Amino acid sequence: MASLTIKPGRPLEGTLSIPGDKSVTHRAIILSALAEGESTLTGYCRGEDCLNTMRAFRAMGIAIEETPRQLRIAGKGLWGLTEPERPIDCGNSGTGLRLLAGLLAGQEFFTVLTGDESLRRRPMGRIVNPLREMGAWIAGRKGGELAPLAITGRRLRGISYASPVASAQVKSSLLLAGLYADGETRISEPQRSRDHTERLFRHFGIPIREEGTAVLVPGRSAMGWAAVPELSVPGDLSAAAFFIVAASIVPGSELTIQGVGVNPTRAGILEILTEMGADIAVINRREVAGEPVADLQVRAARLHGVRLGAERIPQTIDEFPILCVAGAVAEGETVITGATELRVKESDRIASIAAELKKLGVPVTETPDGLIIRGRAGAPLKGALCTSYGDHRVAMSLAVAGLVADGPIQIEDTDCIDTSFPGFASLLAQLLPEPGMGPRANPGLAPQGVIAIDGPAGAGKSTVAKLLASRLGYRYLDSGALYRAVAWKVLTAGVAPNDEPAIGRLLAGTRLSLEVSPTDARILVDGRDVSHDIRSPEISRAASTVSALSAVREWLIPIQRQMAQAGGVVAEGRDMGTRIFPHADWKFFLQADLEVRAKRRQAEFAKAGHTVTFEDTLRELSQRDSQDRSRNLAPLVPATDARVVDTSGLSVDQVLERLLAEMQLA
Repeated sequence: MASLTIKPGRPLEGTLSIPGDKSVTHRAIILSALAEGESTLTGYCRGEDCLNTMRAFRAMGIAIEETPRQLRIAGKGLWGLTEPERPIDCGNSGTGLRLLAGLLAGQEFFTVLTGDESLRRRPMGRIVNPLREMGAWIAGRKGGELAPLAITGRRLRGISYASPVASAQVKSSLLLAGLYADGETRISEPQRSRDHTERLFRHFGIPIREEGTAVLVPGRSAMGWAAVPELSVPGDLSAAAFFIVAASIVPGSELTIQGVGVNPTRAGILEILTEMGADIAVINRREVAGEPVADLQVRAARLHGVRLGAERIPQTIDEFPILCVAGAVAEGETVITGATELRVKESDRIASIAAELKKLGVPVTETPDGLIIRGRAGAPLKGALCTSYGDHRVAMSLAVAGLVADGPIQIEDTDCIDTSFPGFASLLAQLLPEPGMGPRANPGLAPQGVIAIDGPAGAGKSTVAKLLASRLGYRYLDSGALYRAVAWKVLTAGVAPNDEPAIGRLLAGTRLSLEVSPTDARILVDGRDVSHDIRSPEISRAASTVSALSAVREWLIPIQRQMAQAGGVVAEGRDMGTRIFPHADWKFFLQADLEVRAKRRQAEFAKAGHTVTFEDTLRELSQRDSQDRSRNLAPLVPATDARVVDTSGLSVDQVLERLLAEMQLA
């Protein structure tokens, strides 16, 4: 389980771009897959939520070519999907599961939709019940109130449905079902929710009309649309919100955020922060894929509390945690009511943010439908040990709070950030000069140096290396992922993992690369992103076998050295300090007790959705250790000049601080 430690920083300065809008990306993937012909999505969100939606369509027969910058989707039309061979895992994405449920209700096949533990606790009756009114056959836990959902596609009928909540997910699920229904489908809401689906319908030429807070779509007889040759996804305002608030509350900050979507149905964060006294200039307005887009210039300002009622919640539903951080440092009270919907997000966000703000010394009163926050009027928050509750928005909001604390704020369970904003910590680090999270000057470390981290599986190499790279503003080179990528290629080609001659021939025609940006790192094999596909027990076992082959190791050495040629790299994996980078500026060898490592590895598999027993994991690690130590080619041993660190009884942050201390950077 990863953690993140934030120290009070200097002003945020510079210009940045943020990931593509998550909500738009989900919908663009869906409509492109159902279009006739090839669509190209640029600037899409690469968070796990959206990647899981992409994988769902691959599982249903849609060819998608993926690079870190674009998706090329070969749409097959409204009836081109095929039945998936196994349940579709939506991960942590309520948007993905709910929208897919509506789409799949009208298909001619059977599907099971599931997700992680958090998603399986979230309410699904709000879509299941109206879909059943349309004639859908859906089974699920607690009568369909909870996932997994088993959907047997049937012919649907259009209905007029009045949603009791203003929810873009409910509305969009029913609109997608309406594409397959006989007759018109009409959805009305108590207040207007986000309209990304309606805008994209129009962009693709799908007939749709609005009547007040109601949206209407004609039935299946009117459907069918052509692909959009190129669709640019605007920057995600919900992701930008963390940097907007950070620049507003850290004195002396001046920040420009480029290409942000400013859709009025979700721009409540800008309106509310402006009411609080924030200095935000919206410039260079334009339209992208039917969505309004602009650049935002933010300067630090003194904030004051506000009152927010139910009518404001639909436009700020995802920004609630970071708005609470703004209220925590403002002058006076911030009162939020009518926000009951926030109790059924990735966490109970009302309870979660209230509990964590109290740890930071903020007087907070939790109410059934909101919070009363008594701001500290610019006084520093208190440093503390916090938790994210597995909620990415809570985690990032606490990170921003750490910038105005009187000491470090350590946030536990921050792996969840990757669901929506991979590379968040690294991007924040780039904007913060010393002494915050950013790169630190040190005469003992070359500005473009190489740090090599070796050690056995489960010792914490990957997690620590990522954090160290983020802390120093370096790039992260995961050599273990490269070996897994080779294993994936081998198994996909039907080659035995120990057939060295066949693997040598296979690799001769293989392109493998690690693409790194300030917010991302992906493994590509022949142009396909396999970063998620390689995280399975089967691939790990095959990787252990192929990594012992001379043909594989020799093939990967020049690739790894080329990746690190420009320097500024934390390289992690096997033989980093002994064979790959023998002249690295710093070398570390992490080790831990076998049982400790087995527990860590079992938890990694569980997070990726793979069920393995502790006993099997322990046995495989023991066998792998023996194989690694005894292999003739580059046995796993510390480099003679490496610093050995036992991580058994240490937290991730303690290991990180130990490495920084060794380099005199702590």
